[in-house]
Amino acid sequence: MRPFEPGLCSVTFRSLTPQVVIELAASNGIRAIEWGADVHVPPGDLENARQVAARTAEAGLSVSSYGSYIFAPDFTPDDVTSVLETTRALGTQHIRIWPGQRKRPSADYTPAERRAATEALATIAHRAEDYGMTIGLEYHPNSLTDALPSAQQLAQDLPMPNLFFYWQPAPGLPLEEALAEISALGPRICHLHVFAWLADASRLPLADRADYWRACIAALPEGEWTRTAYAMLEFVRGDDIGQFAEDALTLRKILDRS
Repeated sequence: MRPFEPGLCSVTFRSLTPQVVIELAASNGIRAIEWGADVHVPPGDLENARQVAARTAEAGLSVSSYGSYIFAPDFTPDDVTSVLETTRALGTQHIRIWPGQRKRPSADYTPAERRAATEALATIAHRAEDYGMTIGLEYHPNSLTDALPSAQQLAQDLPMPNLFFYWQPAPGLPLEEALAEISALGPRICHLHVFAWLADASRLPLADRADYWRACIAALPEGEWTRTAYAMLEFVRGDDIGQFAEDALTLRKILDRS
């Protein structure tokens, strides 16, 4: 079983300030935060990124990654530079990228459109390599990783050593199918986004899916990712702080982390 540390995606609490997110994470046994680019750490605001990084470190936490909102191929070279510089200011070396256009299922792409998106992702990976950084592709419905064959094709077409995959189950995904995805992509999985959603996207306490997540994590093989791997809570029932505390405790038990 590959070891994971408990983490938190800051987008879980978009309405809270970075300082409150840090305090919540630190008081609930979280070890790292993936800071989101949409609210807490906008790209290009390097002073803010440095301040957030400093406050995160002061609380004894790491910055696992920068959750960017670059959608390949819909970006400019300046967009990539801004994200890379902000990632560096945050003190991390890993960037989350959305594979494909926003909210577009992989089945809708023509071969030419898919090729353009793949080439755009390769461009980002090469730019990141110049900064000594890695990228992780979001594993998400309505993207080029919304179905296992499409994700496998991306993995084949993008063999760069600094390009990895996040993993999360589609809402309501049966365990058998989740294990098939993990088996196929496991060596290139970097981090996990952890939540408990039904197929209709209604949210449950993580404890209701604890056995599901134990099975998924136990099935993850050792792979090419050599840095610390994080299982990051992403969204909780009702966006509730109390539920987050319960879910964080459940996550630590799943990971067997005190």
